[in-house]
Amino acid sequence: MAGRARPVVIVGNPVLHTPTAQVTEFDQDLADLVDDLFATMYVAEGVGLAATQIGVGLSVFVYDCHDHEGVQHKGHVVNPRIIATAGPEEKLEEGCLSVPGPYAVLGRPFSVTVAGQDLHGAPLTVTGTGFLARCLMHETEHLAGTLYIDHLNRRRRNRVLAEIEPYPWNGPLPEVLPS
Repeated sequence: MAGRARPVVIVGNPVLHTPTAQVTEFDQDLADLVDDLFATMYVAEGVGLAATQIGVGLSVFVYDCHDHEGVQHKGHVVNPRIIATAGPEEKLEEGCLSVPGPYAVLGRPFSVTVAGQDLHGAPLTVTGTGFLARCLMHETEHLAGTLYIDHLNRRRRNRVLAEIEPYPWNGPLPEVLPS
Protein backbone atom coordinates (compact mmCIF):
# COMPACT_ATOMS: atom_id res chain seq x y z
CA MET A 1 0.00 0.00 0.00
CA ALA A 2 1.38 3.37 -0.98
CA GLY A 3 0.53 6.43 1.00
CA ARG A 4 1.96 9.55 2.51
CA ALA A 5 1.75 10.08 6.25
CA ARG A 6 0.29 13.45 7.13
CA PRO A 7 0.27 15.34 10.43
CA VAL A 8 -2.67 14.51 12.69
CA VAL A 9 -4.58 17.63 13.74
CA ILE A 10 -5.48 17.99 17.41
CA VAL A 11 -8.55 19.03 19.33
CA GLY A 12 -9.33 22.70 18.81
CA ASN A 13 -8.77 22.57 15.04
CA PRO A 14 -12.12 23.57 13.45
CA VAL A 15 -12.06 20.67 10.95
CA LEU A 16 -12.48 18.23 13.86
CA HIS A 17 -15.65 19.97 15.00
CA THR A 18 -17.32 20.38 11.60
CA PRO A 19 -19.53 17.74 9.96
CA THR A 20 -17.91 16.41 6.80
CA ALA A 21 -19.08 16.62 3.20
CA GLN A 22 -20.36 13.44 1.58
CA VAL A 23 -17.97 11.89 -0.95
CA THR A 24 -19.44 12.13 -4.45
CA GLU A 25 -16.35 11.45 -6.57
CA PHE A 26 -15.05 7.89 -6.37
CA ASP A 27 -11.77 8.52 -8.14
CA GLN A 28 -8.01 8.31 -7.75
CA ASP A 29 -8.01 11.26 -5.34
CA LEU A 30 -10.25 9.26 -2.98
CA ALA A 31 -8.03 6.19 -3.32
CA ASP A 32 -4.97 8.34 -2.56
CA LEU A 33 -6.72 9.80 0.50
CA VAL A 34 -7.47 6.31 1.82
CA ASP A 35 -3.83 5.30 1.27
CA ASP A 36 -2.69 8.43 3.14
CA LEU A 37 -5.11 7.67 5.99
CA PHE A 38 -3.68 4.16 6.37
CA ALA A 39 -0.09 5.45 6.18
CA THR A 40 -0.78 8.11 8.81
CA MET A 41 -2.65 5.68 11.07
CA TYR A 42 0.27 3.23 11.02
CA VAL A 43 2.92 5.90 11.68
CA ALA A 44 0.84 7.17 14.62
CA GLU A 45 0.25 3.58 15.81
CA GLY A 46 -3.52 4.04 15.75
CA VAL A 47 -6.33 1.59 15.05
CA GLY A 48 -8.62 3.96 13.13
CA LEU A 49 -8.38 7.35 11.47
CA ALA A 50 -10.97 9.70 10.00
CA ALA A 51 -10.22 12.12 7.18
CA THR A 52 -10.92 15.08 9.47
CA GLN A 53 -7.96 14.00 11.59
CA ILE A 54 -5.60 14.88 8.75
CA GLY A 55 -7.49 18.08 7.98
CA VAL A 56 -9.73 16.78 5.18
CA GLY A 57 -13.45 17.49 5.50
CA LEU A 58 -14.66 14.41 3.59
CA SER A 59 -16.70 11.53 4.95
CA VAL A 60 -14.24 8.63 4.97
CA PHE A 61 -12.32 6.65 7.58
CA VAL A 62 -9.99 3.66 7.80
CA TYR A 63 -9.56 1.04 10.52
CA ASP A 64 -7.32 -1.87 11.47
CA CYS A 65 -8.36 -3.35 14.80
CA HIS A 66 -9.66 -6.48 16.48
CA ASP A 67 -13.16 -7.56 17.46
CA HIS A 68 -14.20 -9.09 20.80
CA GLU A 69 -12.86 -12.50 19.71
CA GLY A 70 -9.45 -11.09 18.81
CA VAL A 71 -9.96 -11.34 15.03
CA GLN A 72 -8.23 -8.50 13.18
CA HIS A 73 -10.32 -6.44 10.72
CA LYS A 74 -8.96 -3.89 8.25
CA GLY A 75 -10.84 -1.66 5.87
CA HIS A 76 -12.29 1.70 4.97
CA VAL A 77 -15.79 3.16 4.87
CA VAL A 78 -16.88 6.08 2.71
CA ASN A 79 -19.98 8.08 3.73
CA PRO A 80 -20.56 5.95 6.85
CA ARG A 81 -23.66 6.05 8.99
CA ILE A 82 -24.46 4.00 12.06
CA ILE A 83 -27.49 1.85 11.26
CA ALA A 84 -27.61 -0.39 14.34
CA THR A 85 -26.22 -0.81 17.81
CA ALA A 86 -26.83 -3.71 20.15
CA GLY A 87 -25.73 -5.47 23.28
CA PRO A 88 -24.79 -4.23 26.69
CA GLU A 89 -22.82 -1.01 27.01
CA GLU A 90 -19.11 -1.58 27.60
CA LYS A 91 -17.30 1.00 29.69
CA LEU A 92 -13.65 0.98 28.64
CA GLU A 93 -10.81 3.43 28.27
CA GLU A 94 -10.84 5.27 24.97
CA GLY A 95 -8.29 7.56 23.39
CA CYS A 96 -7.81 9.48 20.18
CA LEU A 97 -4.85 10.48 18.02
CA SER A 98 -6.38 13.99 17.87
CA VAL A 99 -6.43 14.14 21.68
CA PRO A 100 -2.86 12.86 22.10
CA GLY A 101 -1.86 11.26 25.37
CA PRO A 102 -4.74 10.77 27.79
CA TYR A 103 -7.53 8.19 27.84
CA ALA A 104 -10.94 8.30 29.51
CA VAL A 105 -13.54 5.66 30.33
CA LEU A 106 -16.50 5.88 27.98
CA GLY A 107 -19.50 3.62 27.50
CA ARG A 108 -20.10 2.28 23.99
CA PRO A 109 -22.44 -0.42 22.63
CA PHE A 110 -21.02 -3.96 22.35
CA SER A 111 -22.05 -4.21 18.68
CA VAL A 112 -22.17 -1.50 16.00
CA THR A 113 -23.16 -1.75 12.34
CA VAL A 114 -22.04 0.94 9.91
CA ALA A 115 -23.31 1.24 6.34
CA GLY A 116 -21.56 3.23 3.65
CA GLN A 117 -19.65 2.72 0.44
CA ASP A 118 -16.30 1.40 -0.71
CA LEU A 119 -13.72 3.22 -2.87
CA HIS A 120 -15.76 2.50 -5.99
CA GLY A 121 -19.11 3.65 -4.58
CA ALA A 122 -20.48 0.14 -4.01
CA PRO A 123 -22.63 -0.36 -0.90
CA LEU A 124 -20.75 -1.64 2.13
CA THR A 125 -21.85 -2.75 5.59
CA VAL A 126 -19.49 -3.47 8.47
CA THR A 127 -20.57 -4.93 11.81
CA GLY A 128 -18.13 -4.96 14.67
CA THR A 129 -18.19 -6.22 18.22
CA GLY A 130 -16.14 -5.21 21.22
CA PHE A 131 -13.16 -3.02 20.36
CA LEU A 132 -14.03 -2.98 16.64
CA ALA A 133 -17.52 -1.68 17.49
CA ARG A 134 -15.95 1.09 19.57
CA CYS A 135 -13.63 1.96 16.68
CA LEU A 136 -16.43 2.06 14.08
CA MET A 137 -18.53 4.35 16.27
CA HIS A 138 -15.57 6.56 17.23
CA GLU A 139 -14.52 7.12 13.60
CA THR A 140 -18.08 7.65 12.33
CA GLU A 141 -18.63 10.25 15.05
CA HIS A 142 -15.42 12.04 13.99
CA LEU A 143 -17.02 12.63 10.60
CA ALA A 144 -20.02 14.26 12.27
CA GLY A 145 -17.72 16.66 14.14
CA THR A 146 -17.90 14.79 17.46
CA LEU A 147 -14.87 13.71 19.48
CA TYR A 148 -15.03 11.07 22.20
CA ILE A 149 -14.32 13.74 24.80
CA ASP A 150 -17.57 15.48 23.79
CA HIS A 151 -19.38 12.63 25.59
CA LEU A 152 -17.60 13.35 28.88
CA ASN A 153 -18.87 15.68 31.55
CA ARG A 154 -17.08 19.02 31.83
CA ARG A 155 -14.80 17.96 34.71
CA ARG A 156 -13.62 14.75 32.99
CA ARG A 157 -13.26 16.53 29.64
CA ASN A 158 -11.15 19.30 31.19
CA ARG A 159 -8.95 16.69 32.91
CA VAL A 160 -8.32 14.95 29.58
CA LEU A 161 -7.56 18.23 27.80
CA ALA A 162 -5.10 19.22 30.54
CA GLU A 163 -3.18 15.96 29.97
CA ILE A 164 -2.66 16.34 26.21
CA GLU A 165 0.94 15.65 25.22
CA PRO A 166 2.73 16.42 21.96
CA TYR A 167 3.54 13.39 19.83
CA PRO A 168 5.64 13.13 16.66
CA TRP A 169 2.58 12.41 14.49
CA ASN A 170 1.16 15.85 15.30
CA GLY A 171 3.97 17.42 13.27
CA PRO A 172 5.89 16.63 10.08
CA LEU A 173 5.94 12.88 9.53
CA PRO A 174 8.41 10.63 7.72
CA GLU A 175 7.50 8.94 4.47
CA VAL A 176 5.95 5.51 4.93
CA LEU A 177 7.26 2.70 2.79
CA PRO A 178 4.69 0.42 1.13
CA SER A 179 3.99 -2.65 3.24
